[in-house]
Parts: sequence; structure tokens; C-alpha cells
Amino acid sequence: MSYQFKVLICIILIAHILPRLIAQDIQLLASGTNTSIRGISAVDDRVIWVSGSNGLVGKSVDSGKTFNWVTVKGFEKTDFRDIEAFDESSAIIMGIAAPAYILSTSDGGGNWKVTYENKTDGMFLDAMEFWNDGRNGIVVGDPLEGKFFMAGTSDRGMHWTELPLQNRAAADSGEGCFASSGTNIRLLNDRRSVFVSGGLHSNLVIGNSKTSLPVIQGKESTGANSVAVKDNHIFVVVGGDFTTKDSTTKNCFITTDAGKSWITPVTAPHGYRSCVEWLGEKSWISCGLNGVDYSKDEGNNWSLISKESFHVCRKAKKGSAVFFAGSNGRIGRLRGF
Repeated sequence: MSYQFKVLICIILIAHILPRLIAQDIQLLASGTNTSIRGISAVDDRVIWVSGSNGLVGKSVDSGKTFNWVTVKGFEKTDFRDIEAFDESSAIIMGIAAPAYILSTSDGGGNWKVTYENKTDGMFLDAMEFWNDGRNGIVVGDPLEGKFFMAGTSDRGMHWTELPLQNRAAADSGEGCFASSGTNIRLLNDRRSVFVSGGLHSNLVIGNSKTSLPVIQGKESTGANSVAVKDNHIFVVVGGDFTTKDSTTKNCFITTDAGKSWITPVTAPHGYRSCVEWLGEKSWISCGLNGVDYSKDEGNNWSLISKESFHVCRKAKKGSAVFFAGSNGRIGRLRGF
């Protein structure tokens, strides 16, 4: 056997084996805390904040090796479904209902200040989105008086202004939003946001313009749960029916023209999905009750990389790490990306 032929064989073997060695999977960082986590915000690869039920907020400053947990005083029964962290000291948390609250901390989570409160009957907040280094933000909630609730901030959540009723998008009967991962609203550009709804009807909403989504709908448990945006015109929407966690029926769709037309994946995510995140280039990640899927071809094909249950996945805002969170205080990190 010639030397050149041996080299060729080695190259072929490396090309065949290496992808398996660096395949994506999930490293479990924490579990066992009495909270269901649906809010996660990674400032960078080192600083991670999470928020969940039973008034709990967690923070790590060592890439998830250890977490410090605090119960927000006076909010021991509140479900904090979304969180936005600005640095190691400052963050905003969103309590969904009865009544709805937004709170802020500037001392690392030791003390929290109420910056928004709404006791209106039926008030239910679903998700927040921030931009301009956190200076500007928006929160979306379930419909009140037939219109989706929306409010904005221009000072990192210290003060909130409710959008006038006449400027809010109208909701169909039985339509609402899912507060499943804090990701049903995303920044589209510096002037507009996009959010998705579910229930008896499921729509993509940009401003006051609504576009019907092809996702499964018709029941309170069906519809779109999350949207992720790339380059202002490529969206991936995920959802399904959270009562049938293994069903792949109409659970994911892609648009490359900001919602004018929709593409069905060749291989769909492997069940109901509560969150989707764009990771860069053509890579996307999505998670749900029965596992985590990864796509490296713009969402057209999804591979199940873990059967671990997670509610939410987010990429570090200033970094490359990807973190997950779910029930029972479960927190994970993507490996091989």
C-alpha cells in the first residue's frame, strides 16, 4: 500500500468520524430547584439569568457551573415567565398575571423594584423583547377589549407606556399568545416588532397587520409559540399542540419574505416546540417537552439531538454559548456548536 493511498484512507476516515465526535448535544448544568423556568437571558458566555415559577430568579457568573437562587420578596407565588438581563447586576423580570408585574433589579437580584403593575381583569403578559443595548423594550400580552396588549419602555424597563387601544392589533375570538418561553415577540427592525399568536386562531402580527399562519390551530392548546428572526425577512415559527408533545403535525414553518409565503420543513422538529432561536449563518435550535432539535440548513431539516425536556433556549447576546431551561430547575448548555 503506497504512502499516498494511506494518507487518502486517513483523510476519509477523519472526514467520516469527526462529525460524530463534534455532534451537538446538551450538557445538563443544573436541576432539582423547585421552579419551572421559562425565562432565560445570557448576557455573554459567562453571565446567565433565569426566571421561573414560585417567585424564583437564578443567576450564574461562571458559565453555569454554579447558580445563585433568590426568591423575590413579596412575589413568592408569582410565575416570572420572562427575563431580560443587561449585565451582572441589572435585569428585568415579568410576572404574568393576577396582577401582572414587571420588576427591575440593579444590585444583582438582591432587591427588586416594581416598574409596572396592571390589575385589570384578564390581564396576562406573555413576553418581552429589548434592543439598543436594552434601552428600548416592548411587552406583549393577551387581548383586552379585543386588542392585543402592548407597552413600551425607553429606559431599560424603569417606566412603561401602554400603546393606545386604537393602535393595537385586533384579536380574533379565542386567539391569544403563549407565555411558554418569552420568545413569541422579536425585534424586526429598530421601528417594528413581530409576534405570533395561537389558540383557536394563529397569526403572525407586524404592527396592525395580521397574517394567518399555517400552523396547527383550532384548540386552546394549539398554535404558534415562538418566532425567531434572521435578517428582518427570514422567520422560523414553531409550536404545535402542547397536549400532544410528540406530534409533528404543522409544528414548524419558514418564511423567507417576512410572512408573505411559507415553507414546510422537509424534516420537521420532532414534536411540539415552545421555543426557536437563530444561532447564526444557517443554524437554528428549537426545544420542547420531548427534546431539542437542531437545524443547519435554514430550518428545512431538523435533527433530534436530545430527548431532554426544555421550555426555552437562548443564545448569548455577546458570545456564542447557547443555554436551555425547563421544569424542575433544569438548565443546560449546547455542546458541539
